Amino acid sequence: MSSTALQVQIVVAWTVAQLRQRVRALREQPERGDGILVWVIMVALLAAAAITIVAIIITKATTTANNVKTQ
Repeated sequence: MSSTALQVQIVVAWTVAQLRQRVRALREQPERGDGILVWVIMVALLAAAAITIVAIIITKATTTANNVKTQ
């Protein structure tokens, strides 16, 4: 398994764990009334994960492109 794939899996696993924790907290204390705030936080986490994944891919692609010998 390449290091890029491993890094992406780690980011996805972390994001899923964070989402499950937030959903569990909401189910345990539904009277908190901050449902919108939780959804905003979840979307922000997903956006951060997507940006991180894209950054990893771009870095790996740039590194590979720079290491290609043309002559």
